[in-house]
Amino acid sequence: MLGSILIKDPNIMKSDAIKKGVERAPHRSLLHALGCTTAEMVQPFIGIVNSFSEIVPGHIHLRDIAEAVKTGVRAGGGVPFEINTIAVCDGIAMNHPGMKYSLPSRELIADSVETVAEAHAFDALVFIPNCDKIIPGMLMAAVRLNLPAIFISGGPMLRGYLPTEKGLSKVDLSSVFEAVGKVVSGQMTEQELTRLEELACPGCGSCAGMFTANTMNCLTEALGLGLPGNGTVPAVDIRRRQLAETAGEQIMKLLASDIRPRDIVNQDSCHNAFTVDMALGGSTNSVLHLMAIAHEAGVDFPLERINEISELTAQLCQLRPAGDHHIEDLDRAGGISAVMKELKDLLKLKAKTVSGKSVAEIITRGQVTDKEVIHPRAHPYAATGGLAILFGNLAPEGAVVKKSAVASEMMVHRGPARVFDSEERATEAIISGSIKAGEVLVIRYEGPKGGPGMREMLTPTSLLAGMGKDKEVALIADGRFSGATRGAAIGHVSPEAATRGPIAALTNGDIIKINIPNYQLEVELSDWEITRRLAQLDQFEPKIKTGYLRRYAERVSSASTGAVFK
Repeated sequence: MLGSILIKDPNIMKSDAIKKGVERAPHRSLLHALGCTTAEMVQPFIGIVNSFSEIVPGHIHLRDIAEAVKTGVRAGGGVPFEINTIAVCDGIAMNHPGMKYSLPSRELIADSVETVAEAHAFDALVFIPNCDKIIPGMLMAAVRLNLPAIFISGGPMLRGYLPTEKGLSKVDLSSVFEAVGKVVSGQMTEQELTRLEELACPGCGSCAGMFTANTMNCLTEALGLGLPGNGTVPAVDIRRRQLAETAGEQIMKLLASDIRPRDIVNQDSCHNAFTVDMALGGSTNSVLHLMAIAHEAGVDFPLERINEISELTAQLCQLRPAGDHHIEDLDRAGGISAVMKELKDLLKLKAKTVSGKSVAEIITRGQVTDKEVIHPRAHPYAATGGLAILFGNLAPEGAVVKKSAVASEMMVHRGPARVFDSEERATEAIISGSIKAGEVLVIRYEGPKGGPGMREMLTPTSLLAGMGKDKEVALIADGRFSGATRGAAIGHVSPEAATRGPIAALTNGDIIKINIPNYQLEVELSDWEITRRLAQLDQFEPKIKTGYLRRYAERVSSASTGAVFK
């Protein structure tokens, strides 16, 4: 019996390939070895794709989430099987060669889910991500496989509190990164830094601000693949476990109704996700990941459309690092449903969701309970969205900036270039104090191919912010920046230096012009001069010639298309 939930045709299931017929007796024998009963052989097999890890703070509690999901699956008449993917903590991987593996892990995750799901013929999947590249990797797998699927994240970390002479100060991981710059510039002692690092991350969950992990978990909800609350309910809140159990029950309903990811992920849902992204002031990495997800779903979503959405969408939230609020505040203020309700005339309201309800139906229950955290449309933090795609002769295929985290005095900037061919050399220059006010720091050969792996470079941006230089020094790169980055940090410059993009032609002293309101990034050089310089460059020599990163560099496409495999 399948309990109260019946699939459309109980006699035809994908899992029949491993459990039905005389010739499947060996398969059933192995399933019995797992503890499957004869009665369970006629029930749907549900893969629980977990990313539990003991080295990732955002994932340390995911075994509990998986157990709650299994309870829901069993209540709905399914048989759950937990499987696992890898997970990289971007914070721990930051500022050493390990960061080269972060973005490439996204493709490994997608491929590994495809491999295990197809090899074991699951009827449906429940995905349990939480941190940076795990979320988009699983989303890519979901739309690629197109089996009934639902997402339940592990939830955000609570903020920390640091006792000061003025009272308790709200802190998080980005506070620690920026504090390193304060120590370097003599504004903080090492003893004070030690106290901060002990208190900034108080427990499990994805880091507490609107960084990449929480951006993507919120956008999973906006895409329609996560239930209301997926993006904001804290990791330690009992509602997170309750939501996980509900997700387990709901996957059985999705299977019964034959609702699949590609029924949900389309032009309309991508539009909704980018609209919410603009209102939240999300991570620049969201552009890279949403483009990759759209690619897997067969949805054409050019970068230019993102600016069109930004022009129409006011920024309603100013969350860390752009402001003082954290994800727990957003949850208390009404969460993503409340944000979407404020945006209702900008959204595709007929879009489907895994709840079984349309966006229009979901947002009827949305309510803003704190107008300081979620501003009304009539009084936004900014008239346009929190992200911008810049174009010009320095970035013909685009570059991305989190303009919500850029100081007003840096929205338009003109200054001489200081060029570095790696993050390490740029970091050394910042620490030495050689970077001067007004300069534009250029970091290149850190793109998808050039890195390889397109490293996040939170250390240089945090150093600049901590030293008080984020209002006087701009930074452009063909690599990525963390969602925790603050300042005029423009990343994803495409084409990248390794493929002879214009950024490879820059030399010290070249005048770079940044105009974020007008979506422009240019160098004061003629097209002829750029072409001449590029023609004189030596052939690009890969930094890594062995292992997965060699294969990744050979296959990866431009950041402008999501850095997907060709």
